[in-house]
Amino acid sequence: MATARKSSSSHSKKSSSSSHRKYSTKAQSKVGKVMREYEHGKLKSGRGGKVKSRKQAIAIGISEARRSGAKVPRKKAA
Repeated sequence: MATARKSSSSHSKKSSSSSHRKYSTKAQSKVGKVMREYEHGKLKSGRGGKVKSRKQAIAIGISEARRSGAKVPRKKAA
């Protein structure tokens, strides 16, 4: 007796709404540079204090990339 098989083509890749890169290579290198500063303890915030949070360091890198004209997603509304 032959058993019916479902075709394996029914499993397809998830189609994400954004198939393109969110952050440009320029933005990635800018964030990388800032993270190295942070890891060496040389990164300072706008007020001159040392940055202690990894999240804050990434935010600084992204905002610097944005200022330099790199492709970075818009800020989310608060």
